[in-house]
Amino acid sequence: MSSRTSPIGRQITIRRSVARDAKRLTRLVRGSGAYAGKYASAVAGYRVGPDYLEAHRAFVAVGGEEDGGRVLGFYALVLDPPELDLLFVADEAQGRGIGRLLVAHMQSEARAAGIDRVKVVSHLPAQDFYHRVGAIRTGTALANPPAVPWDRPEFEFRIPPE
Repeated sequence: MSSRTSPIGRQITIRRSVARDAKRLTRLVRGSGAYAGKYASAVAGYRVGPDYLEAHRAFVAVGGEEDGGRVLGFYALVLDPPELDLLFVADEAQGRGIGRLLVAHMQSEARAAGIDRVKVVSHLPAQDFYHRVGAIRTGTALANPPAVPWDRPEFEFRIPPE
């Protein structure tokens, strides 16, 4: 577990996710404003299950007292093949640097696992975020109807050794 201060001075703790986080993370995914309207089909019925959390390196960002100790975001790193499969920050917590903290934590986890590159298939509204946090555009993932009827940008994080 690591504790950090977000760029706006609030305490954020990043810890390994546990099975009891699954329902909360599912609600975070399904309730994301980034998936409203035409993007809703991509997360309709999506479920983050306890088995998924156990199978991958999944971590949650938990707010301090001012946030009531709530989960404000999370990510899941798949090791083989290396991919940042999920990264979500609660709508009300965006703009506080939590996504940047989660990406830095993911890079540290990847490095510890001996991984030098991590792929990301980005949601269209998130592509600017990935670019800002250092991911490099590598291609395009083609549409996969009916759930995802649009092409998505692919990125890669290059993980330098320490």
